[in-house]
Amino acid sequence: MRVLVADSTTLTGRLIADWLRRDRGLEVVDASGRSVLTAATSLTAHVGVISSQLDGKAGKGLEILAELRTLVPQTRVIMLLDCDEPNSVVAAFRSGARGVFCRDDPIKLLSRCVHKVHEGQLWVSGPQLETLLATFANTPATQLVDSQGATLLSKREQDVVRWLAEGLTNCEIAHQLNLSENTVKNHLFRIYNKLGVSTRVEAVIYAAGQSA
Repeated sequence: MRVLVADSTTLTGRLIADWLRRDRGLEVVDASGRSVLTAATSLTAHVGVISSQLDGKAGKGLEILAELRTLVPQTRVIMLLDCDEPNSVVAAFRSGARGVFCRDDPIKLLSRCVHKVHEGQLWVSGPQLETLLATFANTPATQLVDSQGATLLSKREQDVVRWLAEGLTNCEIAHQLNLSENTVKNHLFRIYNKLGVSTRVEAVIYAAGQSA
């Protein structure tokens, strides 16, 4: 698995990269202090571990993440945060991160985080998830598109995602849309396939990343 590391300083970037290299299943490239976009494009990394602060600018990593979604959409990004302050966590997922890793988290968990994100799972703690769902429920995306701008979901599927973000059950969604519960389940199955997710939470977070 190819992993790109880009931290706020070359020293910490090297330390993170060296730690990840202990996992012999990872091919790690440290792009700290260099152009992250150039490195990511040439490497075509499976996973990126990118600091929210780059080039001495807070939030620069979020800007780069948004560009990466267009240039190398197959790269799944873990945003490296100084702390898990709610606004920072929300901003990371809104920008398209598939996980957040805080500097005060045990470094030994980072390799596991990388593998989980590579497998298509989200890396987010319970309290962070509660914050995300509460925030995203108020601003669900109405239209989901891929990196080329093509619409991913049908109008009815978009309606289902919107009610998912409100926290409704399948039965409640069926009532809102005047559908059978089995039809809602079928819509969810197609939504998961189209978005490349496997749970309700992942579908909501994917949608939230489109509503930035």
